[in-house]
Amino acid sequence: MSHLHQDKKIQNRVKRLQGQINAVEQALNSPEHSCITLLQQVAAIKGAVNGLMNELIESHLRHHVMGEQTEINEPELAEFLKLLKRYG
Repeated sequence: MSHLHQDKKIQNRVKRLQGQINAVEQALNSPEHSCITLLQQVAAIKGAVNGLMNELIESHLRHHVMGEQTEINEPELAEFLKLLKRYG
């Protein structure tokens, strides 16, 4: 996936994930953070990882599976991606 280094949206998602993971590490080392706060942060990370996975799947489909096709059924692709998001 050599095209990903140019994708700012994906790079930004990864940077946000790094920040979220750093916040969890800091919370683990700080006695004033509650378990609930930590669980909420981890849940946010889980959602962010799912979002990153969806972006990567869509990028893979567009660049490697569909490739240079001139005619893409966008409604069908959108429905497929929606399905992935629902169950991913």
